[in-house]
Amino acid sequence: MNTSSQTRILAIALALATLAACVLAAINFEQERGYEVPTDGIWWTEVAGGLQAQRVPKPSPGHRAGIRTGDILISIDDHQTTRLAVLVREMFRSGAWAHATYSILRPPSNSDSLKNATPLTIQVILEPKDRSINQGLRFIALVYLCIGIYVLFRRWTAPKSTHFYVFCLVSFVLYAFKYTGELDTFDQIIYWCNIAAGALQPALFLHFAFSFAGDHPAVKHARLRRKIFSSLLYIPGIFLIVLQYAAIRYWSATELLHHRLDQIAVGYLALYYVIAAVVFRFRYRRADTALERQQLKWLTRGTLLAVTPFTLLYAIPYMADWNVPDLQTKIAGLCLVFLPLTFSWAIVRYRLMDVDLIFKRGVTYTLATAALVGVYFGIVALTGEMVHNRLSNLGVWGLLVAIIIAGIAFEPLKRAIQARVDRVFDQKRLDYRETLVEFGRSLNSQTDLRTLLDSIVEQLPQTLLVTRVAVFLASDESATRHFDLAASHGLTNLQEADLDALDVRFLDFDRPGAHNHIFLENPQQVLRLPEPQRATAGRLDLNYYLPCRVANREGGGTRTVAIIGLGRTDDGDFLSSEDMELLETLAGYIGIAIQNARLYQRLEQKITEFESLKEFHENIVESINVGVFAVDLDGRIESWNTEMETMYAKTRSAVLHQPVSDVFSADFVARFNAVREEQGTHTLYKFRLALPNGETRVANIAIAPLVTRNFVAVGRIVLVDDITDRIQLEAQLTQSEKLSSIGLLAAGVAHEVNTPLAVISSYTQMLTKHMRDDDRLAPVLEKITQQTFRASEIVNGLLNFSRTSGSEFTTVDLNELLRDTIILLDHQFRTAQIRVETNLDPQLARIHGNPGKLQQVILNLMLNAKDAMFGMNNAMLRVATFNGPGRVFVRIQDTGAGIEREHLNRIYDPFFTTKTKPQDGAHKGTGLGLAVSYGIIQEHAGKIHVESEVGVGTAFQLEFPASATRPLTTAAPSSIRLQDADKGTIHA
Repeated sequence: MNTSSQTRILAIALALATLAACVLAAINFEQERGYEVPTDGIWWTEVAGGLQAQRVPKPSPGHRAGIRTGDILISIDDHQTTRLAVLVREMFRSGAWAHATYSILRPPSNSDSLKNATPLTIQVILEPKDRSINQGLRFIALVYLCIGIYVLFRRWTAPKSTHFYVFCLVSFVLYAFKYTGELDTFDQIIYWCNIAAGALQPALFLHFAFSFAGDHPAVKHARLRRKIFSSLLYIPGIFLIVLQYAAIRYWSATELLHHRLDQIAVGYLALYYVIAAVVFRFRYRRADTALERQQLKWLTRGTLLAVTPFTLLYAIPYMADWNVPDLQTKIAGLCLVFLPLTFSWAIVRYRLMDVDLIFKRGVTYTLATAALVGVYFGIVALTGEMVHNRLSNLGVWGLLVAIIIAGIAFEPLKRAIQARVDRVFDQKRLDYRETLVEFGRSLNSQTDLRTLLDSIVEQLPQTLLVTRVAVFLASDESATRHFDLAASHGLTNLQEADLDALDVRFLDFDRPGAHNHIFLENPQQVLRLPEPQRATAGRLDLNYYLPCRVANREGGGTRTVAIIGLGRTDDGDFLSSEDMELLETLAGYIGIAIQNARLYQRLEQKITEFESLKEFHENIVESINVGVFAVDLDGRIESWNTEMETMYAKTRSAVLHQPVSDVFSADFVARFNAVREEQGTHTLYKFRLALPNGETRVANIAIAPLVTRNFVAVGRIVLVDDITDRIQLEAQLTQSEKLSSIGLLAAGVAHEVNTPLAVISSYTQMLTKHMRDDDRLAPVLEKITQQTFRASEIVNGLLNFSRTSGSEFTTVDLNELLRDTIILLDHQFRTAQIRVETNLDPQLARIHGNPGKLQQVILNLMLNAKDAMFGMNNAMLRVATFNGPGRVFVRIQDTGAGIEREHLNRIYDPFFTTKTKPQDGAHKGTGLGLAVSYGIIQEHAGKIHVESEVGVGTAFQLEFPASATRPLTTAAPSSIRLQDADKGTIHA
């Protein structure tokens, strides 16, 4: 979540919490006004036999009725009072100003024994409980809330202002929510809100004390320790809430227990207040800057002014069970109002040493306004008197008209007097405003950096009447970024040789938690700096350093491009808060002006570089032997390089801003629209692209998203690589591979088939003629004839395979294609003692492809399997086919030596082969078989997968899209999918 969203959510949460607190407080106040709580004014505690009077204040109803300290209350209105709750219930039943009959046992003097106690019956007139203190506390609550809202709206970005507002809101709940005793649901809510506020308010106050004006560590571990310590401050408050709940839920509800819990809460409040005062005092003594010392001085004094009377006059006597007058208690409570007043003053006024300036300005404007009012009424009175005495015949209406005319005529005079007063009493602010406008104009119009720096060091002394000014300019962005003195005024003690020795690393305004300026009260003695930096501060003798920040070009935040240093005024005084506000505003303008001047100096160079780079990129795009064009989000062509002009015979001007559908064929437009909304790069392998002249070219087309620097898609970029010539070369390589395979086959066939075939053919013809009627030999001759035919089929199949096939795609039955290939290699498998096991799905769907190319793939895979199992015992080749969802699968698996894991990613690379040293009887590989096979599979929109494990074997699985000309059986036989469960699974 970003910062603006967090601020918005926080503002909404605070607004809702404030509204809810105000509504509940208003309802609670109305409920308290309409509900009287009867009381006898005595503090009773539970003892054996009844309730004992611990305190009987003199003006209370009980004291007037004759009850004394130590008396034991047995019953009220004939109801036994074993618990204080019974007494309270009976008093509520009787009501205010009613007579209640108290049964009292009064022990003898100097004795607590009830044996000789005197029984008494006393009539007590119950009076409404004095809750006037609640109105004073509600006044404090309103003060807290008003000041908190004022601080929040006045200085939302001030340090700890939000924390302070939460503290004020919780304090409002603590002092405004009062439990009435009506015992309904709303009263319970008020009670527990008051308990929670009493537990959290001291912790918030102490947390504020620890974090106000404190250092903000940049180290992650230090920040974590600070957060953990801050969280620990709230544990006692949470414990108090749990203690209150346990006392009500599980413990005996006695008055003594309630009093002890109140004492703990008051002690907890006073202890945290005292610790906070100590923390403020400690931070005040360790503060480095004059600003922090002034702020913490006010905070320390205000906290002591509020905490000391509260602790001494109320908290300590209450915890010690001392009897104190009500007036003293009220004074101690009202002293707490100094806390929000002091804190609001410290936060709103960023520089507290200007209090006299604020006071003088307020008095000045008050006197000026009073003078204007006096002059106004004086003129009106004089006009009325003249009309009444000299023009008495006009009567009352004439007098009214004269007064109105005088009032209207006085308005221009009043504005003139007001402007004169403003200029007389606030000349400095007007001069500042005029200077700011004039200086801003000069900065915006200046583009030369040297002239700009000279203007800064000349005008600042004239405006602020300071004696020394310096401008430190940031070096070019690099790993060792530093600041150099670029211009100065009044630094006469610095020589040219001293500039290289200046160490201004203490001017680090880009670190986390850096302030808007640095104030050095005594530059000659800055003890917190290392020796070289301390010496630099002494040589410069500047009291103020302000950063000139600009926004980062990338990411968020700002960076410092220059630093302005200033000394004291001509009279030796420090600058006021108005001076600092003006300088902070000017620093922003100066930073932008310096940045603009630097940018202006590099603008010509950047333009030249940009033009060269643009021309270079255009040359690259125009020179590459690949067609490149871009399409926007609306499907219109936005760029068109020279290769596309040559390929399509259309000029760039003819196709720019034209829809893709008007330039390309329907097949390409359909494939392009199918992937244009998808992420990533899509490649159309060996796509047949129809050209306007009727020619068809084969191309690899890559369609990639065209994105900006911020990864926002603005269109698609298409690369068209014409591979028609490459396809022809691949066809030649395929034919060469075929011829190589045919050569191997032909050698075996010629050696093993031709000679026996000739002998068998001759003898078969002779014997057939002589033994035609012999029933015993005729079947034998028939078998010999069949074998002759079979050998002829093998030779014919070999010849057919050697012929060059076309590129036409037809419906192909893979089962038939596999059977023909196995028959073609049957002799080689038997010679190599390889057993072939087939599991062909009879319901296998047909595919759309080229039979000759597909047979080439199958032949390559089977020959590779034969070579991998050469010379092995129990060698077996498993061939299986099965259907999938819209797909057809062919699996060819051997039990050979397997492929090394590091070679699996390279087996499809052209001319890569592992058969560099074949065994006797095997042939040396060319490294083109799998590469050609991979291309054929891609051409058929299929996929090829390999699984191999050294010593176990290799399995190739081919995947093709099923043709729609024949219904599919989607469920493959389990014997095919798990065909190797009994012999071990092959892993890649």
